[in-house]
Amino acid sequence: MPPGSAERRFQSIQRSERRTESVQWTESVIQRTLKGIEGIGGDRLRGGYSRHVFTSSELELREWFRAEAAARDLDLEQDGNGNLWAWWPGPSRPRQAAVVTGSHLDSVPGGGAFDGPLGVISALCAVDRLRACGFRPARPVAVVVFAEEEGGRFGLPCLGSRLMTGAVDPARALRLRDADGYTFAEVAEHRGVPPRFIGPDPERLARIGTFVELHVEQGRCLADLDEPVAVASTIDPHGRWRLSFTGVGDHAGTAVLDDRRDPMVPAARAVLAARAAAREARADQARATVGRVTAYPGGTNVVPSRVDVWLDARAAAEPAARAVATEVEAAARAAAEEEGCAVEVREESWSETTRFDPALRAGMRAVLGDVPVLATGAGHDAGVLAAHVPAGMLYVRNPTGISHAPDEHAEPADCAEGVAALARVIAEQAACGEGGG
Repeated sequence: MPPGSAERRFQSIQRSERRTESVQWTESVIQRTLKGIEGIGGDRLRGGYSRHVFTSSELELREWFRAEAAARDLDLEQDGNGNLWAWWPGPSRPRQAAVVTGSHLDSVPGGGAFDGPLGVISALCAVDRLRACGFRPARPVAVVVFAEEEGGRFGLPCLGSRLMTGAVDPARALRLRDADGYTFAEVAEHRGVPPRFIGPDPERLARIGTFVELHVEQGRCLADLDEPVAVASTIDPHGRWRLSFTGVGDHAGTAVLDDRRDPMVPAARAVLAARAAAREARADQARATVGRVTAYPGGTNVVPSRVDVWLDARAAAEPAARAVATEVEAAARAAAEEEGCAVEVREESWSETTRFDPALRAGMRAVLGDVPVLATGAGHDAGVLAAHVPAGMLYVRNPTGISHAPDEHAEPADCAEGVAALARVIAEQAACGEGGG
């Protein structure tokens, strides 16, 4: 097909679409869909949503996705790692060099309404938009829902995509435990995902010709630039570490202060050390966060016997992110020794700098115009896939700049712009021609 013919076809369709007010239709669909799922996984304690993999709320969202795929006659399948794939066209067409889009449906504890679901909803709407225009893709198109992207239940982010690509040892993944002590293997088996099938899936990975993930912006660059949509350039390197402090449990009312070996004290100093280390590396755009602390046994009137602290460290450059973690570990060990406690430090995940495919990015900008190009400190399944296939991302403006919290937001008009952009990218990548393929 001559270069740009799909784009010319799409431009002519866009002119027709303006006459049928498709933008307003897309806004309405996105608003209605978000409204339809807003009661699923609402967190009364934290606010926002807690939709963790294989919990009742996440399973309900999976059923919602199955119904949406069926309504569009998309052929749905679940892979061995619990990821969902909805294919257009159906099973009669070969599934190679596919254009894949989508995101995830799980959330962080108390997360916002857009992180994950917007990418899935937008992918479905983009398929609707292309079909309404009369497109028939020459290459197959798939909408994917990746499992456990946030790591909210088992602690390892992008678990579904990491397993599929072989980025994590399946034996390690199966041993992961949730807050109630259940292993990933036990939960997956109970939910119809046999552990014997969990792990690298090179055949499925080889089907992907291009992967494009749409996501609500995490930050407020687009609001400052007064632009609704951007493409991604890189993801900053980032890692997670668990610091487990152990001491001696005792009674809060009878344990003499000078005799205590209280692991909460060095844990608290580690939290302060994280902030200090990030400030020292501010020139490298370092961020260090302790967003989760668990004390055992967890009684108000009990000196804990163990305290677990989870450190998240990120920076624009890998050495800086590593240096922050190293500095926090040194401070934690010194504080533990002073208190008479022990500390164990374990790296739970590490992601190097992700550079999205430059040719794909250039192609997306050629289709979309001179849209902004943004780096981000937030991890995504697209970042995992980028090591194996041409991958890219689209961001939709977040006027609050807040993410992973209830105030996360995107305006319906901007969401519609995101769907239009995604549809144009899919059309170009799927090489849709006159009369279909």
